[in-house]
Amino acid sequence: MRKSLPFALMAALLLTGFSTTALAADSQKPAANTDAVGKDGFQLPPFPADAHVTQTATVDGKTLKYTVTVGSLPVRDEKGKVTAEVVFTAYTMPGKDRPVTFALNGGPGASSVYLNLGAIGPKKVAFGDKGDSPSDPPVLHDNPGTWLGFTDLVFIDPVGTGYSRALVDDKQATKDFYSTDVDIKYLSRIMYDWLVKNGRMDSRKYYVGESYGGFRGPRITEYMQTQLGVAMSGVTLISPYLDPSAWSDDTVSPLPWMTTLPSIAAANLERQGKLSAEAMAPIVAYTRGEYASTLMKGRSDPAATEAMIRKVTELTGLDPVFVKRSGGRIETQAYLREVYRAEGKLGSRYDSNVTAWDPFPHAPQQRTGDPLLNSIVAPTTTAMVNFVTKTVGWKVTGRYNALSYQVNRLWHEDDDAREGSVSQLRETVANDSKLRVLIAHGWDDLSCPFMVSVLAVDQMPAMGDPTRVQVKEYPGGHMFYSRADSQAALTRDVKALYDAH
Repeated sequence: MRKSLPFALMAALLLTGFSTTALAADSQKPAANTDAVGKDGFQLPPFPADAHVTQTATVDGKTLKYTVTVGSLPVRDEKGKVTAEVVFTAYTMPGKDRPVTFALNGGPGASSVYLNLGAIGPKKVAFGDKGDSPSDPPVLHDNPGTWLGFTDLVFIDPVGTGYSRALVDDKQATKDFYSTDVDIKYLSRIMYDWLVKNGRMDSRKYYVGESYGGFRGPRITEYMQTQLGVAMSGVTLISPYLDPSAWSDDTVSPLPWMTTLPSIAAANLERQGKLSAEAMAPIVAYTRGEYASTLMKGRSDPAATEAMIRKVTELTGLDPVFVKRSGGRIETQAYLREVYRAEGKLGSRYDSNVTAWDPFPHAPQQRTGDPLLNSIVAPTTTAMVNFVTKTVGWKVTGRYNALSYQVNRLWHEDDDAREGSVSQLRETVANDSKLRVLIAHGWDDLSCPFMVSVLAVDQMPAMGDPTRVQVKEYPGGHMFYSRADSQAALTRDVKALYDAH
């Protein structure tokens, strides 16, 4: 059912969900690796020197004047040989004691464009919401939800995404970059190197990660704390892929079904115009109580099962025959076809109220990609290529990979990947009594349901102030920040986290 889920949790994002992530003086010098060789042995043109441009954005009536820098940092092996080049986009403003925030999306195989031009950067392009079309002009406009007013921002594209590239063959790249542990280590080192290059080691440091970037977050924070000697002041995890084990053993454990029922119910409430935290509270309580206990009873209590099926039908708005045949256990992809079957459409696992036509409505299973994922590649790619090459003037050749299917195919998990990052989250909070963590979810997200994080955080020890780790939910799906009100609420909550340190 969900056992191959990591790649469905891209969102920021990759393969189809149904198939189961003050400028340095030397910045004007040429790129370090002037004899780059590609994976096929062909000579690659060197990356250009870092490029800069000054821009402004008007947010809440205030004008932000900032510098954009697009450039690259080398990844070296133990012998000092450059094995990859990682591209970053940095937004910095003058000012004393400004913090710096590093941002990563997910996949594995996604660039950072979604957080950059969708969520928190100073410019924004429309994507990911109902009614957005991939053929709409990808016009950048000032982002009212940008975090630049209170922190500098550094967006990092992992190797194989964006313009970042491996300088070794696929076999070596898989070993060096495309697995759980090496991914954490080289990305942590890139952040370290950016801080040193730009003289920012004394700045307060923060991390934000979306989807598989949320999986990375606690692990990067713990590795930097204990191995590289760099401590984060705060971490924001947006729609994180935090605990994969929550989806395991769906034939016996109620947990996999508990994680998705509230999000399906939230989507139903939203379609009726009734979604609110107050409306969701009794649904969450029912899920954690009577629903879970009834699933555990199984056939030993037929009356409880019948009552549960009636309740699930009420909460989801689904056909009672479909709910009964499902045993009250609503599988995600089956739901996304069933809920819109009469309209000939499919819902997205990233936001089940975002739909597209089903090109194969009579097939026994979904045969097309996710409606939301399929719609976001074009606007984000075009907008980012124009921004980098025209606006900033970083004259790079080569393809921009908003979502790299190649990286996703080559990716492999290390032994502890299925354990998620909850253990590292506990350790980072224990290591630093001032560290604060905000875990942010959209109600409607079925790729990384909010209940996974709620259940995981509720099992954590308080470690002094229990509010240091908070889970908050907002209307919308995986990319709930595509909705103006949800984005504004997220920005307020994040600003409070930064102000608290």
